[in-house]
Amino acid sequence: MGITRTELFTNKQNEFAQIAKVFGHPARLAILEVLLKSSTCICGDLVEELGLAQSTISQHLKELKNADIIKGNIEGNSVCYCINEKKWFELKVTFNELFDRYPNPKECC
Repeated sequence: MGITRTELFTNKQNEFAQIAKVFGHPARLAILEVLLKSSTCICGDLVEELGLAQSTISQHLKELKNADIIKGNIEGNSVCYCINEKKWFELKVTFNELFDRYPNPKECC
């Protein structure tokens, strides 16, 4: 497998690719769906909700937090997580800009 030549691409393209990697795992998507559905912070309910081991969920939460997609607050002995609203709307704009570039031609291939 070759080395990725990230310097050939813009910062925006590299950042988008990193975010796309974070969205590239079904467990992370499931975590995001739970957080979006709850519309509030989640404190430890993810294990019961998703049926995954706590260590697995913790690793995926770490990836989502490192990407700034979610944020967490310590409350007592647990960490509560929620969607980072600012980053979420930035990502929405970025993805929509890409999808909106498709000209929707009448004939192709």
